[in-house]
Amino acid sequence: GFPRTLGQAEALDRICEPDLVISLHVPFETLKDRLSARWVHPASGRVYNMDFNPPHVHGLDDLTGEPLVQRDDDRPDAVAARLRKYKDAAKPVIELYRSRGVLHSFSGTETNKIWPYVYALLCNKIPPVHAEEEH
Repeated sequence: GFPRTLGQAEALDRICEPDLVISLHVPFETLKDRLSARWVHPASGRVYNMDFNPPHVHGLDDLTGEPLVQRDDDRPDAVAARLRKYKDAAKPVIELYRSRGVLHSFSGTETNKIWPYVYALLCNKIPPVHAEEEH
């Protein structure tokens, strides 16, 4: 997400002041497991997740058959360090938007369970665009 740091939030304020900020709270272990299951095809950038979007043949790109690699920062120990660093950096950003009254937080572990609540918020906050209004 963005902004991730207070410096980024301040830079964003110079462009526009957000009136709606969404914070998703996903348990540390869930994030670590998902990120650690990510593998990529270096030449194309295609991303696979061994849990919910695995390649047809384990360890090989679906289109080329070339080996997949796990980025160093997707290894479990690196993911854990990244998540701790993110949590520390994001805390003041979350507090900033909470103090402004624009923060909306959602918790869960599955997209299909969190999304309906996020979608309902967005539908309530953003007026629909009708075809006649676009012209």
